[in-house]
Amino acid sequence: MPSIALPPEDRTVSPYTGWTRAHWEAAADGLLESVTRFAGPEQALIALPGERPSISGRRSDALEGYARTFLLAAFRVAGAGGADPNGLLRRYGQGLAAGTRTPTAEGDLADGDPVSWPGIADRHQALVEAASIAVGLRLTRPWLWDTLDQPTREQVRAWLAPGLRPSPVDNNWWLFPAMVGGFLVEAGLDHDGAGQRAVDRGLERIEQWYLGGGWYTDGRPRAFDHYNGWALHLYPVLHAHLTGDQRLLDTYGPRLAAHLAGHARTFGADGAPVHQGRSLAYRFAAAAPLWAGALTGHTPLSAGTTRRLASGALRYFIDGGALDADGLLTLGWFGRYPAMVQTYSGPASPYWAAKGFLGLLLPADHPVWTAVEEPGPAETADAVTALPQPGWLIQSTAADGLVRLHNHGSDDQPADQVLPDNPLYARLAHSTATGPAFVGAPDNHIGLVAHGELSERGRIRPLGAGAGWAASAHHPRAGGRELPDTTITSLVLASGADEVRAHLVCGAEPGTEVRHSGWAAAGATATERVDGPRARVTATGPGGVRLTSVLQNVHGFTAADCPGLPGGTAFGPAAAVPVLTGHTGAGPSLFVSTGRLSRAAEPVRAPRVHVDGDRVHVRWPDGTEHRAVLAPGRVTVTTVHPEG
Repeated sequence: MPSIALPPEDRTVSPYTGWTRAHWEAAADGLLESVTRFAGPEQALIALPGERPSISGRRSDALEGYARTFLLAAFRVAGAGGADPNGLLRRYGQGLAAGTRTPTAEGDLADGDPVSWPGIADRHQALVEAASIAVGLRLTRPWLWDTLDQPTREQVRAWLAPGLRPSPVDNNWWLFPAMVGGFLVEAGLDHDGAGQRAVDRGLERIEQWYLGGGWYTDGRPRAFDHYNGWALHLYPVLHAHLTGDQRLLDTYGPRLAAHLAGHARTFGADGAPVHQGRSLAYRFAAAAPLWAGALTGHTPLSAGTTRRLASGALRYFIDGGALDADGLLTLGWFGRYPAMVQTYSGPASPYWAAKGFLGLLLPADHPVWTAVEEPGPAETADAVTALPQPGWLIQSTAADGLVRLHNHGSDDQPADQVLPDNPLYARLAHSTATGPAFVGAPDNHIGLVAHGELSERGRIRPLGAGAGWAASAHHPRAGGRELPDTTITSLVLASGADEVRAHLVCGAEPGTEVRHSGWAAAGATATERVDGPRARVTATGPGGVRLTSVLQNVHGFTAADCPGLPGGTAFGPAAAVPVLTGHTGAGPSLFVSTGRLSRAAEPVRAPRVHVDGDRVHVRWPDGTEHRAVLAPGRVTVTTVHPEG
């Protein structure tokens, strides 16, 4: 673990991870120490090394380096009651005064003033960083803000003030002006009420996206991902907590608790969050809502489970190689993986992971730090949990600790057009052990082949999620447009580690090739095997851990293959994906397969699947039955338990 010196493990209080509050403090100190040598004059800009800048430019990226690590420093110092033996606030206070002295347009770091920050009005990304700075100032107010002279406070206020305007981006960005406004109100600098209006406006905007059950869309009609936890829940709950506003906490606290009931199920036994959605380089920021629940008392989780999940996530990435030789967080999952990185991300972007250290605000004697760790949901028993709002089915197995997310509701498509598939959203499934392929055959996909082109999924229409099932429909996207007369209706049934996937294709020309793929297994090595209608990939990762992906025909498919994936996935350079192919008939054509992603040995008993016309009947090894009927854009599922 480069650049981080950790205390000995404590397997008495932390039998699952061995990590305690002391490990979190040491990790925070190590991360902060690693960035210090990249600070520029007067500590205002922290320009981390990287192969390319973000689309906002290098000066903005250097502001990002300051703001996001300042947030981490704020958690560290505030959590220690102001104790600051490393002089963090002295350095960040110096940078605050210098950076806000003369706001500048983007420019190059070598041109003109080498110190000042981009103005918020000149560079939209500065608004994101202003929110982190504002939260950091609220948390450290007695030890930083209250020590500044009046001219410095005024220039900071002047730099922040443009951040009170309506958000330029219609998604979670509405909460950034709200966070700026919250600080200015608290600091007595909201002279014209603009700060409070920004708070109210941001909270009103996200209200339009709340679907119930703890789930928000992120601006777009079906955009669901980790931003629910590390932004849409975190900011309102933290604001309510810091202001002591019980009315707000009574609104946002129960929503957070409802969200955590499902979110807790998306962490594998190894600590991995589900690899789905954008900005995954933020990594252990996925722990932020867990801590927020403990901080405010709005959580269904015990203190021991909260810490086990959060510490598991932090350790998963630290042990897994998320830090480079300089001790810096990289743009990737473990190490660098440019394919999964968005254009708005620069070298310092991964430090939004600082949000994962929110738990340091809880005192050392809080039960979340003193209770004995308890297992997470993925470790206690096999489970299949439906989350109807995002259209997800969460499937976990205790034997190997894997979590699989079957996606029948999140596509990140805008409301007014259908864009090319984003692999981080459009796949039929995501997991804690696999990532999507960005080059080569798409994994977890169903598509039609026309004129040599494989159709995309496009906009997803959820059809429901219930006991062991989830379903959706879509019009395939090909040639840059949707095919409105063609519909693919998809259903997944799950139990234990097994899946049954059914796809009804309607409106396609007879003889059209249908191609369906399973999980992309990746590691240091990957081996493929095809036995008739069955395709299997086995990948071997660190420590010789094996991951197996299997896809087998039940009905409709006629051939199998295991193409390799150039460039691998975020989980390893060697990867392959099982693929089944078939062809449509003269009318609606049903294609059914069984699938499995597992680190455990294959079971002695497999599910029994029977297909009759448009009906699929599955009997699982535990005696449970699913009886499904598929029609164009409609699915009916009946679950029959062994006791009748």
